[in-house]
Amino acid sequence: MAVFEVFAHPELRRYKTTIVSKATVFQISCFLLTFIVPLFIAYRSGGFWFKESTYQETPVVAFKHELMLVLDLQGNPGDFVTYSTFQAYNQLQENRLRIPLITSREEDENGDGRADMLKFNLEMPLMDTENVVGVRLVLFFYYKLLKYSSFHMESLAIITEVAPSPAAKLYVNGDLVVRQKQALAHRGIDSRFNDSLIDSSSSFAEEYNLQNLIEKYNKRNVTTRLVTPDKVWTSGRGAGAPFILQADIAYPAEETYRYRPGFWYMIKWGWVQYLAVLVLFLYIFERVKVFVFVNQLVTTIVERITDNKNKMM
Repeated sequence: MAVFEVFAHPELRRYKTTIVSKATVFQISCFLLTFIVPLFIAYRSGGFWFKESTYQETPVVAFKHELMLVLDLQGNPGDFVTYSTFQAYNQLQENRLRIPLITSREEDENGDGRADMLKFNLEMPLMDTENVVGVRLVLFFYYKLLKYSSFHMESLAIITEVAPSPAAKLYVNGDLVVRQKQALAHRGIDSRFNDSLIDSSSSFAEEYNLQNLIEKYNKRNVTTRLVTPDKVWTSGRGAGAPFILQADIAYPAEETYRYRPGFWYMIKWGWVQYLAVLVLFLYIFERVKVFVFVNQLVTTIVERITDNKNKMM
């Protein structure tokens, strides 16, 4: 005769024991292994705490209309003519000082209200016997970030080029990009590097030395530099013609920045990794405990309690 199920109801079993017993030790051990081991595994697998992360932002960049220029001349080593927007520097140069014609404009090509490019043009008057064989130009910028921390700094674009032969013109095209030695904060105001790199009130020549300026600048944890510059030298300067220096410097449309996440961001990320391992251990140790107690591998007192709802039916 065929057998079929006519009714079913759950049965609850309670396993009881004294505080000092093998069953208690086993239960505590399972609890610790279930919750501690996943934490250890998640931590040792790497990336449990996000000490650094990245984000994208379009910086606010503006040309400060400040510069230092040195044109190396053919002839004796050390021959040069120069100009700067720092008056104290100009007063130290005597007959090496020349006053160029400078024009510059910043363009907003995509119409987002932020400048995308600097177009810079300089015409330096020279004597007919003077020939340019090298250019050292430092342009000063204001650089600002707002998305996480409010970060402000004075930054530089440095152009150093040597001509293959006496030149009449140099054209440079490059991108102004950020370089980080240290991650930014995730909030607050950060103006550590917003101080001027040059004390314009100083009358000491060391304050305006380009080597000292570059060395001081590169010690900063966050800087900008002109990268992938395409340059074109033009020779054949006519009599009475100035030396022309043109530079098209593109500001970043969007940059990736490293920053230190806040506490809650780290907790959120760590919890996700911990929970992924914890679910597996909860399942495994639940099966282990059922097997141990059902088979009485540790001595306990078993109480069987039938579900009241099903009992009434």
